[in-house]
Amino acid sequence: MLTLQLLRDQTQTVLEGLKKRNFKEAEILVHQILENDKLRRETQNLLDSLKAKSNADSKKIGELMKSGKTEEATAVRSAIAADKDKLKVLEESLAEFEKKQQEILYKIPNVPAPPVPAGKSGEDNITVHQHGVVPDLPADALPHWELIKKYDIIDFDLGIKISGAGFPVYKGKGARLQRALINFFLNEADRAGYKEIQPPIVVNEASGYGTGQLPDKEGQMYFVNEDGLYLIPTAEVPITNLYRDVILSEAELPIKNAGYTPCFRREAGSWGAHVRGLNRLHQFDKVEIVQITKPEDSYHTLDAMCAHVQGLLEKLELPYRKLLLCGGDMGFNSALTYDMEVFSAAQQRWLEVSSVSNFETFQANRLKLRYKNKDGKMQLLHTLNGSALALPRIVAAILENNQSAEGIKIPKVLIPYTGFDIIN
Repeated sequence: MLTLQLLRDQTQTVLEGLKKRNFKEAEILVHQILENDKLRRETQNLLDSLKAKSNADSKKIGELMKSGKTEEATAVRSAIAADKDKLKVLEESLAEFEKKQQEILYKIPNVPAPPVPAGKSGEDNITVHQHGVVPDLPADALPHWELIKKYDIIDFDLGIKISGAGFPVYKGKGARLQRALINFFLNEADRAGYKEIQPPIVVNEASGYGTGQLPDKEGQMYFVNEDGLYLIPTAEVPITNLYRDVILSEAELPIKNAGYTPCFRREAGSWGAHVRGLNRLHQFDKVEIVQITKPEDSYHTLDAMCAHVQGLLEKLELPYRKLLLCGGDMGFNSALTYDMEVFSAAQQRWLEVSSVSNFETFQANRLKLRYKNKDGKMQLLHTLNGSALALPRIVAAILENNQSAEGIKIPKVLIPYTGFDIIN
């Protein structure tokens, strides 16, 4: 969440930034938080003054009793008792202001970084890089939802039988391809210096608030009511929350973690080719990379994370493009996001397979994640994360782009992991 200091000192900059998101409640919420903050600070000052007076009066009582001024001491005791009632009222008021402050701050999204273009939707995103040649497939080329039936490698009907729509069953070479991709992505992350983490796939409410999934995406997450736990939408949530309420030393930075998890999202609900087959699922596998850095290093880190993801796509021989997201298409927590999209030749469309984001201090402020700089001053860190990579659409593109009369050819880099070079 945004810091009060930023909202106080750079109010107009915040409002201008939030315009890029088309965030209609910006002026109302910023005004509310500043007014609440003013009242909270006034209440805090009254409380501090009254506590100081009460403490001073308590010391007077002993002196007055020693001097034999019993009546004056009694009067001071009465004043202290009256002040206790006032203190209780002020403390209750302060608690209400702090609660309201938190509620309002949770509603305000991150301010887009200066390079982020204004815009309302994906149509306003900017292509900043494109790589690879789009395959020229024959007219009878099949989309992946037909290919998986032809080669019996993924079964949606069995998934519906045991769970429901959006929970596919991977079989034979389909399952081995999944495992191969996971191992390939994890090995590449290891080579890039990321420490592998195997986190829980359920998190508590505090973790959801820590990384910003709550309260913004509450309706998109599966909730285990009896235990108060959420199934994770991404490994970003448990991995980043490893550092909640932590003060790091400068020597520990940067933190580089990677982890594979299944991910769960309730958002799949619309119909049509754009969400058909593997294009959108309730459960899917993903390898996530997470970094925690000093503020001055975070945008260099963002570029390095993007380069890592682009390297994976190039090794998989998939044509892709890199997009700078506009304000209206960015996630609630992000200051700047790049999306990587692969071209699906049979569907003749681009499929998002990765988002790489810099959250600046937005998550760190929620997490109370800080470090001591060289001057000994406590400072919020910057958090970043990226998909490296999400499997379903990668699998869809591999199947569609590599289909031939003989079968589906496996990218060379994956053959040591799959143990086969073709699905037929």
